[in-house]
Amino acid sequence: MRVPPPALLCCSAASLLLLLLRWRWRRGLWKKVKEARQRQERSLVQMEMAVRRFREQHPSVNMVSILSLPLPELSRKLQDGSLPLEHVFYAYVGKALQIATETNCITEYLQESETQLRKAKQTGKLGLLYGVPVSIKDSIDCEGHDSTLGFIKNLNKPAAEDSVVVQVLRRQGAIPFVKTNVPVSLISYDCKNLIFGQTFNPLLYTRTPGGSSGGEGALIGGGGSILGFGTDVGGSLRFPAAFCGICTLKPTGNRLSKKGITCGVVGQKAVVTAVGPMAKDVESLALCMRALLCEDMFNLDSTVPPLPFNEEVYSSTQPLRIGYYETDFFTMPSPAMRRAVRETKQLLEDAGHTLVPFELTNVDYVVFNFCFRGIFADGGTSFLKKFKGELDKSVRLFFWLAKSPNWLKTVLSWIAKPFVPRFSNIARSMTANTVDEVWSLHHEIEEFCRQFIAQWKKLNLDVMLCPMLGPAFGIGYPGKLSVAVSYTALYNALDFPAGVVPVTMVTDEDEEELKGYQGYFRDWWDRTLAKAFRGSVGLPVAVQCVALPWQEELCLRFMKEVETLVLKKNRTRVPLHEDAVMAGLAAGFGVQGESEVSSAVVEHFQSLSEYSIFLLSESLLFQVCVCLWVWGGF
Repeated sequence: MRVPPPALLCCSAASLLLLLLRWRWRRGLWKKVKEARQRQERSLVQMEMAVRRFREQHPSVNMVSILSLPLPELSRKLQDGSLPLEHVFYAYVGKALQIATETNCITEYLQESETQLRKAKQTGKLGLLYGVPVSIKDSIDCEGHDSTLGFIKNLNKPAAEDSVVVQVLRRQGAIPFVKTNVPVSLISYDCKNLIFGQTFNPLLYTRTPGGSSGGEGALIGGGGSILGFGTDVGGSLRFPAAFCGICTLKPTGNRLSKKGITCGVVGQKAVVTAVGPMAKDVESLALCMRALLCEDMFNLDSTVPPLPFNEEVYSSTQPLRIGYYETDFFTMPSPAMRRAVRETKQLLEDAGHTLVPFELTNVDYVVFNFCFRGIFADGGTSFLKKFKGELDKSVRLFFWLAKSPNWLKTVLSWIAKPFVPRFSNIARSMTANTVDEVWSLHHEIEEFCRQFIAQWKKLNLDVMLCPMLGPAFGIGYPGKLSVAVSYTALYNALDFPAGVVPVTMVTDEDEEELKGYQGYFRDWWDRTLAKAFRGSVGLPVAVQCVALPWQEELCLRFMKEVETLVLKKNRTRVPLHEDAVMAGLAAGFGVQGESEVSSAVVEHFQSLSEYSIFLLSESLLFQVCVCLWVWGGF
């Protein structure tokens, strides 16, 4: 019998040892995931028990009326004592539980919020947000809780202290009560990670809520939070707001403190990150900014300019001179997106404002050379380190390119250029840069910003009306359509404040017109984008409202004007007509016909907990089902 040589035995033993170590390492990761999911489940149980106790002690409290109050009115009632703190708090804990059960948007219940509630009752009415329950994105530090960014390796590493934003919120009387889900790394506008899984859009469960502040979008869009906080590094506040039919403001990068907030790509300066609020209406955003732009914010973080909220600018009624464009000539807008801008433009003109066409140029250069190249300036090295052992399919293209040597990226870019120019640009933008090249890139961005502002000033503009990508894509599509961030990423590169306001819904006519959609490049991405837009009748579509740096109050004033005009126009119209509701429910449950929709909804109810069913009885979805029953669907 032939004996294997010692070298072969050593290699075999080493390989076996490596496999064993890798198995143990992965087993450790999945053990951490299991524990995190158990904590998430316990959080939901704690929420259910807390609300059940409250309901037993206060059976006559009308939670529906509390949940229907806009934030400014709710805040006034809390301040004057006409609405008890615990009534508001447990109304939102209960509603948040329902939306979490439906959409998987909450990662953790902050149980210390109940302690803060009791202390607030004892200390009295302090702060503009006294007694207001607020939700917090995963990546924003709350003392004693993880900020995972969707990475398993970040589990069981609780923050040592609150972020500055959370500290100021607490000092203003707000009560942070839940943390919400994000996509892994935050570099995505979907909302899925290996720890907590996929978050769903509350308007249609087959659609993404957007990202990376997707948990916030789903929770607020479903009515489970009246005010939430997220971050934006390419559209991460604006995508969820647009996809879930709510409002948001991405401020200038340093208008609000980012101390204690973890970014997806640490250190890069090309694409500016911002932290901002999300809410159902613009007035709520304004109240939030009033509360945050205070001495506490400026003292806790001296890098934040001491600029209090400018009430005079926000409350002005002077006519505005508004630039606008319908397309950036890079991502072809859906018919609904184009119509949203045109209809909003007409409303603004009818109200006495002046609308001026604005011509965008070189957006493709901004996307690839400023945004992609800026984020991956190191060739993707830091990106690879983050994803070691935790690869998500939504970033496989970037992961594969990041692993490739520079020469291969260059060759791929050269070969693909005549056939797939956008892939060619992505490959080229992910090559490693020297320090000199990074400095040159930053200089280019500064020069582009100066030219953009010069064009703005030449037209004597106050603000800008822009398209916002939408409607909400199907689950998984954002990972295939990373190039579609052009409408939002532009204003991160420029570092301009930008807000989102929902203005319309997809119609049957939009859906019919979509059949002719081809895109500007007519490549695989354009064909995929057309598929992502389809089957969206009844879903919300928004516009972006943009101002120059440090002019958040003017941006909010413009957003408020748009919101007011749209509400006035729709005052006599039902927001969701019967066909849109039926189409949405049918698509969401993957069935056809009223009877099948009705059965599917009943099965969905039966799969929920007893308390969630009680909450659903107070929800829009339940009211829709009652209507179906009246029409003979059951």
